[in-house]
Amino acid sequence: MNHGELGTGNSTSVRIYAAFTVVAAAILLAVVIFDFQLAAAQSFPSFVLDPGGFPVGRDFMNTWMGGRSAFFGGPADWFDSGVYMAAIAKVTGIPDLAPLYWSYPPHLLFFIWPLGLLGFLPSYISWCVAGLALYVWTATSCGVERKYWVFLAVAPAVTVNVFLGQNGFLTAALLIGGLANLERRPILAGILFGILTIKPQLGLLLPIVLVLGGHWRVIGSAVVTTVFLVAATAAWFGPEIWTAYWHKVLPQQNELLDVAGIMGWPIVASALINARLAGLPADLAWVVQGAASVCAVGAVVWTFWRKRDPVLSLALFVTATFLFSPWIMNYDMVVFGWIVALLRQRGNETFADQILSLAFWMLPILMFPFGFAQIPIALLILPLFAARLLWRLSNDKSKQASSVTLPALA
Repeated sequence: MNHGELGTGNSTSVRIYAAFTVVAAAILLAVVIFDFQLAAAQSFPSFVLDPGGFPVGRDFMNTWMGGRSAFFGGPADWFDSGVYMAAIAKVTGIPDLAPLYWSYPPHLLFFIWPLGLLGFLPSYISWCVAGLALYVWTATSCGVERKYWVFLAVAPAVTVNVFLGQNGFLTAALLIGGLANLERRPILAGILFGILTIKPQLGLLLPIVLVLGGHWRVIGSAVVTTVFLVAATAAWFGPEIWTAYWHKVLPQQNELLDVAGIMGWPIVASALINARLAGLPADLAWVVQGAASVCAVGAVVWTFWRKRDPVLSLALFVTATFLFSPWIMNYDMVVFGWIVALLRQRGNETFADQILSLAFWMLPILMFPFGFAQIPIALLILPLFAARLLWRLSNDKSKQASSVTLPALA
């Protein structure tokens, strides 16, 4: 068998992956063309508005405003949504933009401040292009064969990030780089995990993996990096920025869990919000989330209790992360492209495994139509994918599982 071929190596598998790649590329191209047409119809202003009243690359407005705030005392005042929207209206000259909320930990500014030096559209384009390049480079440096770069670059989560202007490229690169360097470059892995605290929900299960694996140097490096970033932020903007963040932003995010409603819930992948989509009341939805979180922790503990197949283990960890957190989005799923590409190139996937992997890969896009139809697609695909991974791990009799490692960053 040729392990470089897709799935089982037969022509049917090749055609299936090729078809999905073409469809995903067409969706990405359609989004880019749509944005360009909006800009042309509005005579290419500084802020192109979509039909919903948001700027094109809507969530990038937060990143761009954050970059600008680095030169004007920081974003603390914007933790109040009314003050933030007034600031956006002043900068854009558009008084009736759809509501946006500042929700990022303040140390994000260390990594986005250069974006504030550019106009909104040049900054947004630079963010998307540089972020995509960083993600593809990291994934191909950490185990994925380079011939699959198109499969990575057109993944549905890529389209979601371009459409929303989100930070999934950066966070995926940090998570992938950290996971791939646990053994070979533990200090680097810890630094990357420390920076990943800009999106803490992606690292909630990492302590389990690190402790069970005895990765003490990674833990130490991550703690030092996090402490340094928090202290440096406090020194830059004053320690009150962290107390303000704790008292204003975190409660605001909890409130958004309830008020996002049918217009916001389709992009949320958690069991909690998917249960709400299905019509369950809040109390029962939290019970569903609790069960999902407990199962996710149990699955990660069992998987990493001893050395197992590394690719299947990492796939399980990533899937469990999305089941564990009550607030995690489809634009955070860029890392899915890396996981599915690693599984794809193994050469031992059954046809059913390939179809399930592709459903997992397509989930960020599928969540839109299914979500607006109030069908909790994430709560169907994520547990099913996790269960299949656990079954495969439990039946893996390979003597080489403990010795296989992923390539670290080049």
